[in-house]
Amino acid sequence: MTSLNSQFDQVFARIHKAEQASDREGQVKLLAVSKTKPANMIAEAWQLGQRDFGENYVQEAVDKITQLSRLKGLVWHFIGPIQSNKTRDIASHFHWVHSVDRFKIAQRLNDQRPEKLPPLNICLQVNISQEESKSGVTLAELPELAVAVSQLPRLRLRGLMAIPAPQAEQSKQRAPFKKVADALESINREHHLTMDTLSMGMTGDLEAAIAEGATMVRIGTALFGARSHKE
Repeated sequence: MTSLNSQFDQVFARIHKAEQASDREGQVKLLAVSKTKPANMIAEAWQLGQRDFGENYVQEAVDKITQLSRLKGLVWHFIGPIQSNKTRDIASHFHWVHSVDRFKIAQRLNDQRPEKLPPLNICLQVNISQEESKSGVTLAELPELAVAVSQLPRLRLRGLMAIPAPQAEQSKQRAPFKKVADALESINREHHLTMDTLSMGMTGDLEAAIAEGATMVRIGTALFGARSHKE
C-alpha cells in the first residue's frame, strides 16, 4: 500500500466515523486540496478513485488541468481568493468555485463562462468568524448576495463555504459551522432557493463540520502532507 493510499484510507475512515456519529452516512464528499502538489500526485489519487480536487492558484491549476485532461471524471474546484483579472480562466476551466464573496466577481464569472459548458457551480464564501485576514461576506450581507447570484443564468448557486477561526475544542469548532448551516436553511426558506452544499471542514475540524451538516470537506494536509511553499 502506498503512503497516499494509506492517507486516503485514514481520511475516509474519519469521515465515515463522523457521518455515523451524526446519522449522516454517505452524505459527505471529500474534496482533496491539491494546491502546490504536482500533477503526478493528483494522478495517483485519481487511480485510488478520488475525483474532486481543490486548487487555490489559477495558473498552477490551469497547467495541471491541461496536463491531466486525459483522466476521465476529474472535477476541479477553485477554492482560493479571486482576482478580477483571473475570472476568465476560472470560468473556462473549473466546475466549481467556492470563494465568491461579491457580486462583481459572480457577474464576471457568469459573463465569461463559455456557452458550451454547463453552468458553473458556485458557493458563497462566508467570513463566519469576522476575521480581517480572510475573505468572505458577512451573514448580514449574505441573503442579498445569494439572491443576486441565483439569478445569473450561467451560474448555479449551490451553497456556502466557510473557514472559521481555529479552535482546539470540538464544541467550540461546531458553533460557527452551525451558524453557516442555519444561514443556508434560512435563506433557502425565505427566498425560495435550493442551495444544497455546505463546503466546510478541513483536516483539523472535519468532525465538527460534519456534525453540523457539511456536505463537502476540504482536506489537504492529511492527504498529501504539509503544503509545499509557494510565494
